[in-house]
Amino acid sequence: MIPGETSTGSKRSDALWGAYDGPRRMTRSNGCRVWDEHGREYLDTIMALGAVGLGYAHPAVTRAVERAVREGGVGPLPPVAEARVAERLAAVVPGAEAVRFLKTGAEAVAAAVRIARVVTGRDGVASCGYHGWLDWSQEVEGVPRAVTALHRPVRFNDVAALDALSADPPLAAIVVEPVIDEPPTPGWVAALHETAGRMGALLVVDEIKTCFRLGPGGAVARYGIRPDLVVLGKALGNGFPIAAVTGPASLMEAATKTWISSTLATEFVALAAAEVVIEQFERRDVGDAIARAGVRFLNGLRNIAAAHPAVATGVRGIPEFCYLTFRDEATSGAVAAAAATRGLLFKRDAYNFVSLAHDDAALDVILTLLEEAVAEVEQRC
Repeated sequence: MIPGETSTGSKRSDALWGAYDGPRRMTRSNGCRVWDEHGREYLDTIMALGAVGLGYAHPAVTRAVERAVREGGVGPLPPVAEARVAERLAAVVPGAEAVRFLKTGAEAVAAAVRIARVVTGRDGVASCGYHGWLDWSQEVEGVPRAVTALHRPVRFNDVAALDALSADPPLAAIVVEPVIDEPPTPGWVAALHETAGRMGALLVVDEIKTCFRLGPGGAVARYGIRPDLVVLGKALGNGFPIAAVTGPASLMEAATKTWISSTLATEFVALAAAEVVIEQFERRDVGDAIARAGVRFLNGLRNIAAAHPAVATGVRGIPEFCYLTFRDEATSGAVAAAAATRGLLFKRDAYNFVSLAHDDAALDVILTLLEEAVAEVEQRC
């Protein structure tokens, strides 16, 4: 018995299909395809909620992971791979002089917040976007009011909201996702720098969705953001659990003045996967390939929205991750369920992702199946 059906909330059947029926559990995945418990095959644009950029079961990742498993996978001493992967990240991620590894994005952002609090001696945090389920950024049942009182949410690309940020309590960090439904505006980027500097807070960029999807340098490099700390996750491990907080050595040294540790942070199976991801992006221009596939996908979504305005109200996102918007929640669930009956797993809200495994032929089939699903729902309206 699993409360709420599954341990990953975004994989619940009601999250995926709403009130409609759809596939419940899977048995395997490969490339951009998934097989359910009944053996049915699906093309997939959910891609493990963005955690896979090279494609499921990528051969080079699989070989490296198998080798790491045969070598024991974990042990009592820090592995050589930890230092090696940290050095490789430092070479490709802007400002990543020092690295601490963790297992999840939520952990890594929480670690960045802890480091910022040690560096500044302050408690307050402003944030923009989703940064995981841990207490510091959530205002839900079970989180102490004393903790939520330290948190200030800010709307994306809203310069006025940054200008209006309260200094009570004094801010240790401003934590932002660099892309939410659209790229950051130059004014927003400038305001982030100005506000963090004016308030003496560290600017933490949460690149969990964008790292090793928008190229090795991520959104920081693409949009000219100058962070104090950068958090990485998701596609860094191509489906294996690894995340990291990175930044200048002078700031990251604060990690040694508090307690940030996890038993399996240094298991070397996920480190092996991450090293292959870095190599693939360096050698094969994977970021450019994902961007090209994303442009094809995004343009296809726009064509579907234009052709079926009674169902699809628009498209949001950037080529590397995007989604259709629908007239209401019931309609989005109906479309996702209709797509699944045709052999397509399509997320009904933020976000759908392309990968290196999404070639032109697969994308053409995906867009055809999706348009058929949208047309079917439109006929019911």
